[in-house]
Amino acid sequence: MNSAAESEIRELIEQWMQAVRDRDLARIVAPYADDMLAFDAIQSLQFKGKAAYRAHWEMCMGFCTGPMVFEMQQLSVQADGDLGLAHWLNRCGPADDDSQCVFMRATVGYRRRAGQWQVIHEHWSAPFDMETQKALFNLKP
Repeated sequence: MNSAAESEIRELIEQWMQAVRDRDLARIVAPYADDMLAFDAIQSLQFKGKAAYRAHWEMCMGFCTGPMVFEMQQLSVQADGDLGLAHWLNRCGPADDDSQCVFMRATVGYRRRAGQWQVIHEHWSAPFDMETQKALFNLKP
């Protein structure tokens, strides 16, 4: 365990969360490695590379055009050497309609290259009901 590395990753996550709330696409994708792989909860099965995931983020910003909720709960960060892993529950949706805010799960893998932490894998998901095949966005921690 490396508490300095974990602190660096936590700071990177906080900056990234603020970038999302600010809708600053350049800052959102800044920590992603060019060859990153993402499994997002919406649209495609996977996104290969920073450019593809940036286009996805741009599309996502169009879904919530007003003030947004983007809050993290239960953050856990582990780091050892040049690899790190974080996971948390994330509440997101329009700030003016709490009934539309949902919780999702996030897991992010990091690798330190040239002294900088980069996201190499990101996975967002929501549990689903196997009988109805519908996402369970009404669950709360």
